Amino acid sequence: MKSRLPLAGEKELTARKVIAFAFLGAILVAAQVALSFIPNIELVSMFIIVYTRVFGKQAFYPVAVFIIVQGLIYGFGLWWLNYLYVWPILVGIALLLSRSQSVLLWALISAAYGLSFGALCAIPYFFIGGPSAALAYWISGIPFDLAHCAGNFIAGLLLMPPSHKLLERLSAVVYRGGCTF
Repeated sequence: MKSRLPLAGEKELTARKVIAFAFLGAILVAAQVALSFIPNIELVSMFIIVYTRVFGKQAFYPVAVFIIVQGLIYGFGLWWLNYLYVWPILVGIALLLSRSQSVLLWALISAAYGLSFGALCAIPYFFIGGPSAALAYWISGIPFDLAHCAGNFIAGLLLMPPSHKLLERLSAVVYRGGCTF
């Protein structure tokens, strides 16, 4: 007997999928923690793009796991509010462009996302301190956004193709129950 949780407008969410998405969320956390000693160099963006390309809208599940666990590890500060929208925005962008097979395009999208990360995170400061606070926050982080951009581009070019291929194989297990490893 399969245990199932229905989703509105989606295929059913089976226990196998819940476990897989929790595991994928844990991979995001592990990737972030592993590289946290290097400012703004991360693999989370690349993995989220790959998750979205393979699992479509269901990529929101591992992203939600990642966001919640990040709050549990580092605390639920103002930075965490940013995570409630910045990572889902990346899923949305990847959904809109999901038909593209160009590794270069995906690397450029990931790079542009890294470059815009500081601007996206400045939004709460706009509401708390006004436009000058948001602008100051954003400008002070531009060197980190440049590093984020470069790191995302390199990760996209080098790691996205093998990660996508591996996740396609995992999707066979998650969606069809077959094992292709």
